[in-house]
Amino acid sequence: MLLTTTDIKTDYEVLGIVRGNKVKAVHLGKDIMAFFKNITGGDVSEYADLMSEVRDSAFEEMVAEAEKLGANAVMGIRFSSSTISSGMAEIYVYGTAVKI
Repeated sequence: MLLTTTDIKTDYEVLGIVRGNKVKAVHLGKDIMAFFKNITGGDVSEYADLMSEVRDSAFEEMVAEAEKLGANAVMGIRFSSSTISSGMAEIYVYGTAVKI
């Protein structure tokens, strides 16, 4: 499947908007470790790992939705993130499912 953030210069049939979203909370132990890193400085791998895992999961959900529509490409892919509450993050990914 072709996945792109831009439009492609070819003929295609638009099948619809597809999306994926996930909300994930960080484990209390990781939250405590991140707190100490905030004091001492440095990379906060606990949150980076969480965001990467959630982003990949939301992306896979979007691709699966596109496949159900019979798409062989998703164009105009965009990501959005937000904080739901302390220690919880949402990643939202969306794009246009097309058949080339």
